Amino acid sequence: MEYLEFELPIKELEEQLEKCQVIGEESDVDVTQTCKQIEKKLIATKKDIYKNLTPWQRVQMSRHPDRPYTLDYIKAICGESFLELHGDRSFKDDKAMIGGLGKIGDQSFMFIGQQKGFNTKTRQYRNFGMANPEGYRKALRLMKSAEKFGIPVVTLLDTPGAYPGLEAEERGQGEAIARNILEMTRLKVPIITIVIGEGASGGALGIGVGDKIMMLENTWYSVISPESCSSILWRSWEYKELAAEALKLTATDMKKMKIVDEIIKEPLGGAHSDRATTFKSVTEAILTAYDEFKNLSPKELVNKRIDKYCDMGVFKG
Repeated sequence: MEYLEFELPIKELEEQLEKCQVIGEESDVDVTQTCKQIEKKLIATKKDIYKNLTPWQRVQMSRHPDRPYTLDYIKAICGESFLELHGDRSFKDDKAMIGGLGKIGDQSFMFIGQQKGFNTKTRQYRNFGMANPEGYRKALRLMKSAEKFGIPVVTLLDTPGAYPGLEAEERGQGEAIARNILEMTRLKVPIITIVIGEGASGGALGIGVGDKIMMLENTWYSVISPESCSSILWRSWEYKELAAEALKLTATDMKKMKIVDEIIKEPLGGAHSDRATTFKSVTEAILTAYDEFKNLSPKELVNKRIDKYCDMGVFKG
């Protein structure tokens, strides 16, 4: 298991506990009491660290290499019922944007989300979770298919942003994202959106317009990453912690500003520390959100969604 810089005190205590247990197993010395003391201190240290995370530390948590990605959630939630669908029917299949049909119990859902890689090879294959225009067009094609058959849509956001390369701009990156935002506002089926990692810029918003927006506890959602914000405002990445604080990008900040509707609690230590519990929490959140919207007519659904977004922010004439 990998540890972030602020998690090093936890690492030290876990190593001490492991050594203590080994001594107890390999000798006749009774170390039960010592192990209990270390365990008690370990729990207290974890609570103290994770209770007081700064915005920048939450950004680091959202990028933790052991953190589950979109496909991990889908496979855990749907099991063998998930059928991945490919291609935008225009250019090619974008590997950073994945989607397909899956079931939770007897209810079908169209799952769409950005997928990152877990090692160098898969990160390159998935383009680090940064979708090209064809990725957003694939997502829209799947959403339109779901609308046709009355299937609710679940989008899982985890991207450092849309791919900013020259070829992406040539193929209409901005138009693809704008088209998705427009079409999602008037989609006639429920849309449930969950930020499971990084929710950066238009790259996240391109599949992020929903009836119910939720964020996992240690995720972030913002117009720009702290590093990019720091490099623009201060001409250096050194002020990324200050930028993270100023951007108000944490789940708590988003809830306070009414950008998101709900925060999904993570196990102590983050989503990666207890995947089973995290997957269960996300499944329950999806089903609860669906129950809220399943009996609304398409017209009521769309009107409610548009009202939701019109109420955001402050307008002064």
